[in-house]
Amino acid sequence: MNEWEWQLLEEHSAIESVRVGAAELKKGDRVRLRPRKGGDIFDLALAGRIAIIEMIEQDYEGRVHLAVVVEEDPGQDLGMLRQPGHRFFFMPDEVEPVEEQCHAQILVAGIGNIFHGDDGFGVEVIRRLASRTFPDHVTVKDFGIRGYDLAYALLDDFDVVVLVDATPRGDAPGTLYVIELDRDADRTQSVVLDAHAMNPVSVLRLAESIGEVSSRILLVGCEPATLGGEDGLMGLSPEVSAAVDGAVRLIEKLIQKEGVINGSNACDGQS
Repeated sequence: MNEWEWQLLEEHSAIESVRVGAAELKKGDRVRLRPRKGGDIFDLALAGRIAIIEMIEQDYEGRVHLAVVVEEDPGQDLGMLRQPGHRFFFMPDEVEPVEEQCHAQILVAGIGNIFHGDDGFGVEVIRRLASRTFPDHVTVKDFGIRGYDLAYALLDDFDVVVLVDATPRGDAPGTLYVIELDRDADRTQSVVLDAHAMNPVSVLRLAESIGEVSSRILLVGCEPATLGGEDGLMGLSPEVSAAVDGAVRLIEKLIQKEGVINGSNACDGQS
């Protein structure tokens, strides 16, 4: 039913909510439109779209209708003003509740010293990521050797922190790892950072000595071929350089996987 048809009905009244399946729908809730077969051209165009309930109304025969505006409609505000073509009516059995989704706050932090060969891996990965567009809940930042800055960033309200660093583990140079940092491992390690080098565990310990770290911390690491020795070295080795694009894709997948929190209580305390 469109707006003009609805206006032809002399009596209709607003109601607070309506139950659809196990969900109690009310004004402002999001639904997916599933118009029944045999509808008009509007039904065909709107099928499968996400819409926002603008009002729940009951007609003079006692039938309940949901007045909705399509979420992606650039004229959505006109629908809220009850303008035809932007506000539509569906029966409760023609909609599906959309589970609320909240976005996890994610920090992707590059670590490394570009003067120590493959230790610049994290810096280069962040440089590549910086050319991409991410949603507002994702922060991408190069911390280089600024361990204290990163330690304080770990105290912020991030749900997930992805650290990117060269990580020697004994495999072939260029091998990529995804590791979740063990909060209980090596708690005797010193929290004093070298001014020219740092590692994820020492930064985590420093942050914990300052305050509470509540985020989940993942490490995307790459096996280095060389860290430059005492004389230092500019630039990545061929093996690690070849692994950078793979690391970028891996981090993008992690952002997609970790970035959504599902459930009716997921948004509690989030803006």
